[in-house]
Amino acid sequence: MFKKLIDFDKYLFGLVNQKASNPFFDFIMPFIRQPLFWVPLYFFIILFAIYNFQKKAAIWIGFMLITVGITDSISSRVFKPLFGRLRPCNNPELSESIRLLVDHCGQNGSFTSSHATNHFGIAVFIFITLEKVWGKFNYLFILWATLICFAQVYVGVHFPFDVFGGAILGNIIGFATGKYFNKKMGCIEIN
Repeated sequence: MFKKLIDFDKYLFGLVNQKASNPFFDFIMPFIRQPLFWVPLYFFIILFAIYNFQKKAAIWIGFMLITVGITDSISSRVFKPLFGRLRPCNNPELSESIRLLVDHCGQNGSFTSSHATNHFGIAVFIFITLEKVWGKFNYLFILWATLICFAQVYVGVHFPFDVFGGAILGNIIGFATGKYFNKKMGCIEIN
């Protein structure tokens, strides 16, 4: 059963990394997965919070940073060493067929994807805490995290199950920190 899941994961990886390839994705996906690419978005979120949340802004930003600290620590320091799964770009079985579109393949484990865990943690934290502020626009953060996950597979640094596992872990942590923030600080609303 476990071997069938791994084989299916490799099959899905091939669909995204090879079959879905096109010049536009080849150009944009390496940027999409880079945290520096999203600095303007992070900057906007922080400025938005400071401008609109006044006294709660620093605490809200702090909680978001705590969320990332938790997601990154659990993904990188617990799950990756525990599972020890090779990234596709380090997997000798795939060396002939993989399309690696970035110049670096991490030597740490593949499961769970820290990009997926961190970005879903942020997205769900924002979704939970700013539900009354942005309403349905909050779903854009879930789309943003999903796009980053897709990019991780497309460029060849993670398997689909790695990003799926990271997304689940990030959802759980973002949900917990978001609910805790709402319980302690109250829901954020803009008057």
